[in-house]
Amino acid sequence: MLDADFFRRWMTATAASVNREADRLTALDSPIGDADHGSNLQRGFTAVTAALEKEAPDTPGGILTLAGRQLISTVGGASGPLYGTLLRRAGKTLGDAAEVSEEQLAEALRAGVDGVMKLGGAAPGDKTMVDALAPAVEALGDGFAAARSAAEEGAGATTPLQARKGRASYLGERSIGHQDPGATSSALLIAALVTAAEGAEG
Repeated sequence: MLDADFFRRWMTATAASVNREADRLTALDSPIGDADHGSNLQRGFTAVTAALEKEAPDTPGGILTLAGRQLISTVGGASGPLYGTLLRRAGKTLGDAAEVSEEQLAEALRAGVDGVMKLGGAAPGDKTMVDALAPAVEALGDGFAAARSAAEEGAGATTPLQARKGRASYLGERSIGHQDPGATSSALLIAALVTAAEGAEG
C-alpha cells in the first residue's frame, strides 16, 4: 500500500528531476513553444516542495490536491492548469484514504488524464503530454517501471508527429521532428514513481 510518505517522495523526486532537466525541457520548447516550459515547471515544483515542507497533508489525496493547487497558482502558460488538473483530479479521486493501492493510484491518474484531455481538448497522437501519460496509466498495472518505460516511449514517439493542440499546432508541419516538451516532462513525473518506491525500500 502507498501512504502519504510515498506521495511526498513522489512529488519531491519529480521536483528534483524537473530541476535537473529544466534546461533540456526549455530547449525542447524553444523551436515549438515559448521556450519557458522548463523554467515554468521548475518554479511550480519548487513551490510544491516548499508547500509540502510547510504543511504536508497526511493523506495521498491531500498531497496531490495541494500539489495541483500550487502548480495552478505558480506556473504560467498552459502547463500549470494542465498539470494542476492532472494532480487535483487524481487527488480528489483518492479521497481521504490514509493508504491507497497501486490499482487505486492507476484509477486516480486515469481520472486525472481524462481531466487533462477534457481541459486541453487533446487525444493521444496530438503531440501533447497525453502521449506520455495515457500509455503510462495503461501500463501501471504492470508496475511503476513498466509505466516509466511506456511514458518515455510515448514521449519519444511524439517527435515525428505534427502538433494538433497548443502553441506548437500553429507551426503546422514545422512542428514535425521535435519531441514534445509536455510529454517529456510528463515522463519525468511518471519516472519519479520508481524513485519514490525505491525510497521506501531503502
